[in-house]
Amino acid sequence: MHTLVWQKSTYSPDGSNCVYVSAAPGGLIHLRESDEPDVILSTPFAALRELIRTLKAAQVAH
Repeated sequence: MHTLVWQKSTYSPDGSNCVYVSAAPGGLIHLRESDEPDVILSTPFAALRELIRTLKAAQVAH
């Protein structure tokens, strides 16, 4: 079994309310919050990339 290595997002402030990300074999990205570390959201890398692109484009449009 693969052990996930978590990295704190550079956009997370110091202290609580941090977002952590981990890449797993097979192209899955895992996300979790420091408040609920047992709740993990998993998504393919391509889907997360498209979500981020869409959100950035919406931010620029406003």
